[in-house]
Amino acid sequence: MKSITILALSILFASSTFVSCNRNNNLSIESPDKKIHLIFEIINGQLYYSVDKEGKSVIKPSKLGFLLKNLPSLDSNFIVMNHKISTYDSTWEQPWGEKREIRNYYTELFVELEQNDSLKRKLNLVFRLFNDGIGFRYEFPEQSNFNDFVIMDEETEFILPAAHTAWWIPAFRDNRYEYLYKKSPVNQMDTVHTPLTMETEDGLYLSIHEAALTNYASMTLYCTDSTKLNCVLMPWANGDKVRVKAPLKTPWRTIQIADEPGALITSYLILNLNEPNKIGDVSYIKPGKYIGIWWGMHVGEYTWPMGPKHGATTENTMKYIDFAAKYGFSGVLVEGWNEFWENWDFNFTKPYPDFDIKKITDYVASKGVKLIGHHETGGNVENYGNQIDSAYKFYKSYGVDIIKSGYVGGRLNGKEWHHGQFGVNFYHSALMKAADNQIVLVAHEPIKATGKRRTYPNMASREGARGQEFNAWSADGGNPPNHDVILPFTRLLGGPMDFTPGVFDIMIKQKPNNRVNTTLAKQLALYVTIYSPYQMACDLPQNYEANLPAFQFIRDVVTDWEDTRVLNAQIGEYYTVVRKARNSDEWFLGSITNENAREFEIDLNFLEAGKKYKAQIYADAPDADWETNPAAIEITEKEVDNNTKLVIKLAKGGGQAIRFFVVE
Repeated sequence: MKSITILALSILFASSTFVSCNRNNNLSIESPDKKIHLIFEIINGQLYYSVDKEGKSVIKPSKLGFLLKNLPSLDSNFIVMNHKISTYDSTWEQPWGEKREIRNYYTELFVELEQNDSLKRKLNLVFRLFNDGIGFRYEFPEQSNFNDFVIMDEETEFILPAAHTAWWIPAFRDNRYEYLYKKSPVNQMDTVHTPLTMETEDGLYLSIHEAALTNYASMTLYCTDSTKLNCVLMPWANGDKVRVKAPLKTPWRTIQIADEPGALITSYLILNLNEPNKIGDVSYIKPGKYIGIWWGMHVGEYTWPMGPKHGATTENTMKYIDFAAKYGFSGVLVEGWNEFWENWDFNFTKPYPDFDIKKITDYVASKGVKLIGHHETGGNVENYGNQIDSAYKFYKSYGVDIIKSGYVGGRLNGKEWHHGQFGVNFYHSALMKAADNQIVLVAHEPIKATGKRRTYPNMASREGARGQEFNAWSADGGNPPNHDVILPFTRLLGGPMDFTPGVFDIMIKQKPNNRVNTTLAKQLALYVTIYSPYQMACDLPQNYEANLPAFQFIRDVVTDWEDTRVLNAQIGEYYTVVRKARNSDEWFLGSITNENAREFEIDLNFLEAGKKYKAQIYADAPDADWETNPAAIEITEKEVDNNTKLVIKLAKGGGQAIRFFVVE
């Protein structure tokens, strides 16, 4: 990764030193473009902040602070001891991602606080204002009289000026993040996970989330008093929220602010609030596409445990390897390869007798393909933790450096929330051990994404929402046509998702009571609209070979991008995005809709001027319909340039995928 020099670093005011302001209870800063304003103030010893954008209130004065276990609260009697305001402007390069170079440009207010009482406990606050939103965090400095303590409530509030329309999923449920999104005013929500995305009556789009979640409990939100969103931390089994040892920095609380919904997607505020790469060499992280012995289990073709229909056999795996090599896939995922799927007391270093890992890894190497490993824990992280070091070493000894992990279950070890401090710390520990072994992780049933991929680029992708598998067996009929038009504006604001697109057998012949609720063209478009550096072609190989013309798009589309631009968007309705491939002149377009048909005129001015391109168009056929004729697809080619205006027609529940490449 090349080094990017700092473009500018300046300090506001006359000096970069702290300014003493014991009597100053009102501090304000603005974003670099001067459109977003934040006021921090102390009222009767309590801490408050408020935010507006160009005169429109975003957050009304909202409280900050903590309630502690068996100690006086840390939310009152404060005075400002010192503060500093500074600006920072740099550009950094992602080793992989949806955009190569990212500008990190913000104004920062750093405030040193002390309680004006006999305890004299200290607390710091850091606010950063970007042109696309804000982030703030608490810092507990080291101090002799306040070291080990337990947080019982974080009193962070987000008081909205009105009951905005929100898209949300419930928290405190056994299926973690795997729920369909609901749309309602905020005062009709349950306790909800973040990102929480909202649309205001005066034309703003907001998303509240967190960044750099480490050694802390995940934040959820609960609405009271009609418009007050309260921070609710996921607890330990005994009710503790966070067990703290100073010094400690909390996760950033983030508010992305946009004038249009597509600008939320191209906001990199979450990433910018995470620290730069800490793991050093990332040359082993090579984004790509994979197939796998996975969908067959969900549709009943194979089983995870060994038996007559066992999927993870040596013979079957080698067939998948042959398919991957023939059609240009870089990896083959195999689930159900290891012992004790029968009782979920997994052994992570002992294959089933019908899975010859030495023969398979020798064969995969001869074909120029990688075996992608799989660790399902069943949520028993005690068992997994006891084996994880040997499990990573076992895989590495066979050249496996990508692992999909799973944590199915309502609680970790039968008692702890996945999203509590216990779970956050276990996921982080597994990530660190993976980095030590130069292993890439794709995590299912994960802790939510909060931008840590910047600091630990081996954390490549996660599930963390309802993915494709729900279409194979969910009693509610699977993911409705609007689900994947909501995900980019909610779940994916946190980071990449392993959604596993690419089902060609839309009606799922093995499961007559289930189906995929999209058209075939939309399945292709998902490779562009739902970002992941590792994309799966999830269907059975025979279904792809039965439709090679449509399969060509999956073969051609890339997974690592130079740039991303949103062309049009309305949350839950439609979404069109274009992405430029790294180290190539190629662009790829994905456009998707909900249950309603759409027609757009797209300006191709993102293409390089003076060049001619061929557009390979994979569109819904005129008679396509997700309910009645989902497989109808029309594949055409057209010569275009950056002056072309292209009409895109989307069927009900449909989509369109386009590859643009330069022609001589």
